[in-house]
Amino acid sequence: MDNKEATKAVDTLIPTASSSDQSVSASEKMDNKEAAEAIDALWLTASSSNTSLSASQMSVEEKFRIVRSIGEECIQEDELMNLLAKKPQPICYDGFEPSGRMHIAQGVLKALNVNKLTSAGCKVKIWIADWFAQLNNKMGGDLKKIEVVGQYLIEIWKAVGMNLEGDRVEFLWSSKEINSRAHEYWPLVMDIARRNKLPRILRCCQIMGRSEQDELTAAQIFYPCMQCADIFFLKADICQLGMDQRKVNVLAREYCDDIKRKNKPIILSHHMLPGLQEGQEKMSKSDPSSSIYMEDEEAEVNVKIKKAFCPPKVVEKNPCLEYIKYIVLPWFNEFKIERSAENGGDKTYKNFDELASDYESGSLHPADLKPALSKAINKILEPVRDHFKNDQKAKDLMKRVKSFKVTR
Repeated sequence: MDNKEATKAVDTLIPTASSSDQSVSASEKMDNKEAAEAIDALWLTASSSNTSLSASQMSVEEKFRIVRSIGEECIQEDELMNLLAKKPQPICYDGFEPSGRMHIAQGVLKALNVNKLTSAGCKVKIWIADWFAQLNNKMGGDLKKIEVVGQYLIEIWKAVGMNLEGDRVEFLWSSKEINSRAHEYWPLVMDIARRNKLPRILRCCQIMGRSEQDELTAAQIFYPCMQCADIFFLKADICQLGMDQRKVNVLAREYCDDIKRKNKPIILSHHMLPGLQEGQEKMSKSDPSSSIYMEDEEAEVNVKIKKAFCPPKVVEKNPCLEYIKYIVLPWFNEFKIERSAENGGDKTYKNFDELASDYESGSLHPADLKPALSKAINKILEPVRDHFKNDQKAKDLMKRVKSFKVTR
């Protein structure tokens, strides 16, 4: 396609507000830390009482603070504010490869983020990337196994409390959607591929859990062009993915520059939780000790947390503290330590800074923090365990997934 044709094709996929509208100023925004704390408190209070403020009653600033609190990084904030001012129901894109059992970051963190987005009036399209898992050799490239894993993951999100009421969240299987609109999808993929040199595509290999030094198949080189096309194919206003997906999201914005398109997808990248062992930058499905799975039994959670890396007085790169900051505090809006009077007595933390200060000073010890963390996580996971014990469909899915060999 030439630039004019490409822009027209993408505009057909993504209706946008008039470019002549004035941008809304973001000068009244809170800083990121204040926004996260304020919005977590607001969102959790509303969720627990089932009387959340309707998105139509929120100001643009309130919506912005909720949506922005999800991301460790946002490209660009002024574009996000302007989008929320113009469009009553922005479309957010999230996606995943069905590649094995679900760990707590994928399960709980995604549920938290999706619920925040829908509470602010967004529609979330969750892309079940079955073809992408096959391209990336997950489940040995067996599409039937990949489909089973995808169904299992959806069952977990239902059980843990992702708000699926109405049409605010939509699960879409990539194979079915692409086949039904192939005439839209493949010309877009080919145009993205044609406009980018191979080294630029190779820089996106991180999105597949690969590096540029890995020996890649031709399918894996094609993968980033397809994921970039997904953003436009799904009519996404916001790309809400992890920091590890940042490079392909930036590629989508660069593509907009190439075809002279002014309205670019906004990138909202959430934090990546580390593995539980020292030096593990992210959780790994191939290493069970690195993460807590969503259907782990209470005893398994207790053992994993007990063995987790948690050096006294060290806050940075401490996985136990990260679990508290990104999972427990956003979920419960507090973190309670139970200990004897001679060890300082019980204490309830309402924000992470106070907890981090006590931990760094030594007044909060790992021996007291770890049991409290295990208790909180087990409370979050209990509905998921119950669902997989009592629902026959879910039970059968989990049994099949556990029998599959995880491939890389």
